[in-house]
Amino acid sequence: MDNTTPVVLVTGATRGIGLAIAERLADRGMHVVVNSHSELSDEQKTAIAGGHEFTFVIGDVSDENAAQQMVTDVVDQFGQIDGLINNAGITRDKLLSRMKLADFEAVINTNLVGAFNMTKAALKVMQKQRSGSIVNLSSIAGTNGNMGQANYSASKAGLIGLTKTSAREGALRGIRCNAIAPGMIKTDMTDKLSDKMKNQFVETIPLKRFGEPDEIAQTAEFLLTNQYITGQVIKVDGGLMI
Repeated sequence: MDNTTPVVLVTGATRGIGLAIAERLADRGMHVVVNSHSELSDEQKTAIAGGHEFTFVIGDVSDENAAQQMVTDVVDQFGQIDGLINNAGITRDKLLSRMKLADFEAVINTNLVGAFNMTKAALKVMQKQRSGSIVNLSSIAGTNGNMGQANYSASKAGLIGLTKTSAREGALRGIRCNAIAPGMIKTDMTDKLSDKMKNQFVETIPLKRFGEPDEIAQTAEFLLTNQYITGQVIKVDGGLMI
């Protein structure tokens, strides 16, 4: 394996923003490892790859052992791991007064504990390499809160704290860590909104449109490769949080 080619692991990358990031990085000549929570058939892998040369790893990021095994598998195959995109996430929306503890814990375990597990495992390798870049997918819900998303907002706010601490600790060995806080992006989640709700959201966005997944992917590539940015949270929201 050509160890001059960056190897990047993207969690939760079988669709949406994660897949857009995987595609963009592969188009830039990187070795991209796509994580899926569940087993995939060969047909599913082919459909997801869409002509890109992805490597697939299966595992639940909220499981510490599974997270470690995924990183180990990547290093066993490629001899290195240069980038980690913590994108895996779920929602269990409900007003706080009606939210079950199980729904709160499920979101925290995937979105925040999962990122911790993956970061910890990847850092061990990156510290030996004395290089590496981590990008966490937070949200404007994590910077500003959101009705009906106490669990999601808490997980994404926690990711910002994890990002800043990882940046401080990682800098000792040349490792960078940053976060992206997307606004309203065209994904399966926003597709479920009624046209009326979509129009209401658009009216609050200065650029008057939802963002595209590739616009998040562009930011992820930038943060992954820029050598003098660390500990930052970049809002990609069309000006929503101005």
